[in-house]
Amino acid sequence: MKKTLALTLLLIGYWSSAQESPASFTLDEAIEWGLKHNRTIKNASIELQKAHKEKWKTISIGFPQINANLQYQNFLEQPVSLIPAQFFGGEVGEFAEVTFGTSQSAMGNVELSQLLFDGTYVVGLQGIKHYIKTAENVLEKSQLEVKKEIVNWYTNTLVAKQNIDVLSQNIDVVKNNISEATLLFENGFTEEETVEQLQLTLASLNTQIQYLEKSFELAQNVMKLLLGIDFLSPLKLTNSLEELAALKQLEPEQQMDLSNNIDIRLAENNLTSEELLYRLEKAKSLPSFSAFINGMYMGNSNSFTFTEPTQKWFGSSAFGLRVKVPIFSSFGRSASSQKVKLTMMQAKNTLEETEEKTTLEYSRVRNELELAQKTVETARESLRLAERIEKKNQTKFFEGLNGSFELRQAQTQLYQAQQYYIQQLKTLIIKKTSLEILINTPQ
Repeated sequence: MKKTLALTLLLIGYWSSAQESPASFTLDEAIEWGLKHNRTIKNASIELQKAHKEKWKTISIGFPQINANLQYQNFLEQPVSLIPAQFFGGEVGEFAEVTFGTSQSAMGNVELSQLLFDGTYVVGLQGIKHYIKTAENVLEKSQLEVKKEIVNWYTNTLVAKQNIDVLSQNIDVVKNNISEATLLFENGFTEEETVEQLQLTLASLNTQIQYLEKSFELAQNVMKLLLGIDFLSPLKLTNSLEELAALKQLEPEQQMDLSNNIDIRLAENNLTSEELLYRLEKAKSLPSFSAFINGMYMGNSNSFTFTEPTQKWFGSSAFGLRVKVPIFSSFGRSASSQKVKLTMMQAKNTLEETEEKTTLEYSRVRNELELAQKTVETARESLRLAERIEKKNQTKFFEGLNGSFELRQAQTQLYQAQQYYIQQLKTLIIKKTSLEILINTPQ
């Protein structure tokens, strides 16, 4: 009974969590949902939270620190000291064996310390804002990558679905042709080869649609993974390829601002990090100052009497300053700072290279997008022409003016035009998305 109840509650909880995600998504809805629930973005968000925690960890170093220490000691064998025997009336040159103190002792002390100046701490404070900014840029990079993947797989899913729909229509047409051709063959108006040619076409289409159905299922599962929803949850994509392609047209005013590109910003973050590390190495040669005040109590006994009221405790306290002055490190600090300086030069070169590559990438993707727009128009016209040619050949075939070879050739040409048009729609969507990611204009 308990097992049945637990299983029921588990299923109810699973059903409730499954109901939380929508059953259908437009592309914009999918992106919005993915940016909230994608696991990669969740991890990047956690990294940003860790950066904020690191901020307070760094700041706290400059605030007062309190440490306590408790120590209990029990000599298994007390140390023996040798004292000249003449102090006790003995012979000169001889030594007396003396044991000092008690066999057990306990001590407790508390110290309050305050950092007054440390060059590395100053650099650390300067790097806090940069550290958080870097984490924010990493999060934004993850969001852009996830957005790109969602668009890619949303499009792949639509491509597979549209190919399945088109192939299903083609299969219905070919089946109808086979029925009519079989009837003509049985009545002696055509040859058996005509029916066989159509059956070959049908077999090829059936093989293709089986492959596409598996591709569609895989694409849907990848979409669910990107959106952070369960594989068993229903998923319907409500946009069509044509709708997305219409939205993904090149805008003449879309220009490149290098300061918005996330890869350039990350390269700038890397350069700033290396500059801070260089300053940190230089700061290690500066002296550090701190103040402290402490208090201590110590008790001694030959037996464990430290918890008894009669135990005597002797206290002491002190106030002071600590100064740490690096003097000579056998050129270790110098070598370390020079190494960081070389790394800083590398980061600067990487930034310049990233800027140049991004500019070239912008020109390339923009040109490819312009070509994709023109190719879509050409593919659309080619598809319309292929549809008209196929219909004319069907009419001629059943009127006895064309053979099965000409009909199959026209059908193959139509199928190729259909697949080419769908593929060009996908290319247009992907290229425009790549340009949007590259430009990264703040919304």
